[in-house]
Amino acid sequence: MKLGLIGTSLTHSFSKKYFEQKFVNLSLKNHSYELFELKDITELPNFLDTNKELRGFNVTFPFKENILPFLDKLDPEANQIGAVNTVSVCWKNNKRFLTGHNTDVIGFRKSIKPFLANTHERALLLGTGGASKAVRYVLESLGITTLLVSRQPKKGEISYEEINDYVIKYHKLIVNCTPLGTFPEVTNKPNIPYSLINESHMLMDLVYNPELTEFLKLGKEQGASTTNGLSMLYNQADEAWRIWNETSQQNRTS
Repeated sequence: MKLGLIGTSLTHSFSKKYFEQKFVNLSLKNHSYELFELKDITELPNFLDTNKELRGFNVTFPFKENILPFLDKLDPEANQIGAVNTVSVCWKNNKRFLTGHNTDVIGFRKSIKPFLANTHERALLLGTGGASKAVRYVLESLGITTLLVSRQPKKGEISYEEINDYVIKYHKLIVNCTPLGTFPEVTNKPNIPYSLINESHMLMDLVYNPELTEFLKLGKEQGASTTNGLSMLYNQADEAWRIWNETSQQNRTS
C-alpha cells in the first residue's frame, strides 16, 4: 500500500516517520508513506496520474479547502466543514475515485477533551483556514462558542488588531489554527496581546514542530496551561489509517 502527504512545504512533518514506525510495529511489508510537495493544487491530476499505485494520502496546508473540486465525493463531516485532510483512493472500472474525509475532527476532539473545563465556554480561534474549520466544528458540537480571528475578517470574525482586554478575558480557550511558528520559522507567532493572558487561560497550538512554539512559550510565561498539536496529529493519522484500510478491503471485495 502506497500512501503519502501533499502540501507545499513538508520539512516540518512527522507523518512519514509516524507511519513508517507503524508499518514496522505491524510487520507490514510493501507499505510506504512519502512526502509529496506540490507548488499548486492544479498539479494534483498529473501527480495522481504518475502515482497510480497511491491508495490514499493526507492533505495539509494550504490545500485542505482548494482540493475539494478535485474530489469525487465528500464524507458527511468533510462536506459540512468544507475542508479535507485525508483522501482515500479506489478504482472502479479502471477509473480512479477520490473520497475526501476530515480526520482532523476526531484528532482534535480526542486531544482537546481532557483539557476542557467549565470555564471554557468561549474559544478564540486564530486563523480561518481548513484546520480552523475542523476545530470550530468540534468545539461548537461540544457547546463551546467560537470567535474567529483573521487578517482579513469576514462578517462575524474579528481582526488581530481587535483582540483587546475584553476579548481575551471572555475567551479562556485560545487555539492557534495557523501554521505560524512551524519549523523552521520557529520565531513566528500569532499577533495577539500575550500580556493579557493569565493562569485562567488554556492555549492549544495545532503546530507540533517545535514541541514548544513561541505562542505556547509566551502563554506559559503568563501562567496559562498549554498543549501542542502532536496528539492531534497521531489521533487523526490513526483515523486516516483506519479509513485507508477499510477502502482497501472494499477494493478487494468489489
